[in-house]
Amino acid sequence: MKKLLSKDKWLYALHTVSHPADGFYEIRHRDRGSVAVALIFVILFSLAWSVNRISAGFIVNDIDPRDVNSLPELITVLLFFFLICVSNWSITCLMDGKGRLKDIVIAVGYSTLPATVGILIGTVVSRFVSEDEAAFYTMICGVGIAYTLFMMLVGIMTVHNFTLGKTLITLFLTVVALLLIIFIVLLIVDLVNQFYSFLHSIYQELLFRT
Repeated sequence: MKKLLSKDKWLYALHTVSHPADGFYEIRHRDRGSVAVALIFVILFSLAWSVNRISAGFIVNDIDPRDVNSLPELITVLLFFFLICVSNWSITCLMDGKGRLKDIVIAVGYSTLPATVGILIGTVVSRFVSEDEAAFYTMICGVGIAYTLFMMLVGIMTVHNFTLGKTLITLFLTVVALLLIIFIVLLIVDLVNQFYSFLHSIYQELLFRT
């Protein structure tokens, strides 16, 4: 774990943010990335999102801080993160993608850093802006999120050695696979609940008859 969280891994993660194409190429071909660092970035993104919902100025935020629960939000973000990675991996395996699941996790995880920084800076700015200046908050958060999406695009394209067109098709199919996985999981959960209710009703009937 110490090696995975070494100073070199952190510095290289920051290098990847400023040089996405070169950074992701080195991650794929020379194993320069770290899954642990990527997961920490995802956790930081979730915490930044929660902080924004709790602490952003009332001009841009109408959410009651008492309604925000960071732990469920963190679990949701992590589940969504893993679903994205697994969905992309399942699609790219069928499309001759070169990236491993590990590379996808690192690429997506590293890509969340600009959004995290943008949201945190936006949260601080929102405490000092007036209603007429709220566009600055939107712009700061928007730039961070846009750069995150750009990094994800470059990361997926680089680790799989795809063209831009093939990458866009892959991302579309990834969304389809993600929705399909969610549908199957919800279907299984519903079937399990129905089966449990059926067994429970039989149990109640047996108790009543005895």
